[in-house]
Amino acid sequence: MNMIERYVERMMTESTPEKPLWNIEKIKEGKINGWNYIDGCMMIALLNLHRITGESRYYQFAEHFLDHYVFEDGSLRGYKEEDYNLDNICEGRVLFDVYRLSGKEKYRKAIDTLYGQLLRQPRTHEGNFWHKQIYPHQVWLDGLYMAQVFYARYTTAMENCRGYEDIRQQFRTVRERMFDESTGLYRHGYDASKTAFWADPETGTSRNPWLRSLGWFSAALIDVTAEIAPGHEDFREEMTVIARELAQNLLRYIDPETNMLWQVPDQIGREGNYPETSGSAMVAYFYLKGARLGMLDASYADVGAKIFLAICKRYLSERDGQLNLGGICLVAGLGPENNRRRDGSYEYYISEPVVENDAKGLAPFLMCYTELLMAGRGEEVED
Repeated sequence: MNMIERYVERMMTESTPEKPLWNIEKIKEGKINGWNYIDGCMMIALLNLHRITGESRYYQFAEHFLDHYVFEDGSLRGYKEEDYNLDNICEGRVLFDVYRLSGKEKYRKAIDTLYGQLLRQPRTHEGNFWHKQIYPHQVWLDGLYMAQVFYARYTTAMENCRGYEDIRQQFRTVRERMFDESTGLYRHGYDASKTAFWADPETGTSRNPWLRSLGWFSAALIDVTAEIAPGHEDFREEMTVIARELAQNLLRYIDPETNMLWQVPDQIGREGNYPETSGSAMVAYFYLKGARLGMLDASYADVGAKIFLAICKRYLSERDGQLNLGGICLVAGLGPENNRRRDGSYEYYISEPVVENDAKGLAPFLMCYTELLMAGRGEEVED
């Protein structure tokens, strides 16, 4: 068992569904854990490990974990549809795998529970899902990962691909509204009503790119495209064009000194800024999986591997015989109105806590690792 797998083993051994070691937000808040995207990211990573390595312990842990949150009628512990929170859709994508492997009907019902939210999710005038009920008319890059991968998987498997045009249009609108020609990157958020305190009154966009939101978006491009059924090549090609543009543009923001991307990616070296793990890992995953699927040029696999190994070198450390992954921004967002500190400024993004072992960094780190295993490059991760 190499160092990465030993690390995962510790995270599983020391976690329960009620108190997962990787959900630092809940630990800091002292709140009871409920259905949430942070755990969802970790379940995605564990099921990837199971699929690639064949090790049953990863699946067994994930199924036991999910069993705690999914009730027999398909309802979910701690979940409220009326929040209309796209984050809550994220973990739903693993339910397809667990339903197939376990045969438990409650997982199939839970899939329908979450799809029901998407059917009723409020939308902007352009047709994009609101990020949350508390963020009216707002589209965040994060939400493309949270909802659209599940949506794509659902409509492919259960609707004869009926939702493809809807998904396609939502990505198209993000490219039209949130892409910044001056940097080649995307702004973190967009308010279609142009009334949020953080939004530009002319464009509706937030002030800066934020690395992890770019990571969420890049991963969404790859993971959604992977779910597109044969015979829908126009959709696949449109997603590929957006992905290739972003892949090329992100290259210029990889710091040659650290081989990572920074929290505010277009301001490398500015006081307070730092190489950030979660967003760097997501970009690395984007490059590795995109190259494997042929969406990106094969040369991007080496770029992704280089970023992953740089994260290992800089932020994967051993303390008291235990591995820890650092450099992870705990959380960042835009508003709401009663939290004006979250204004999308440079000063705001660098002010958020930096933590270790949070699944928002650990999960994409493990997803990169599985991509390296699939490419036969696992030996690049030293024991």
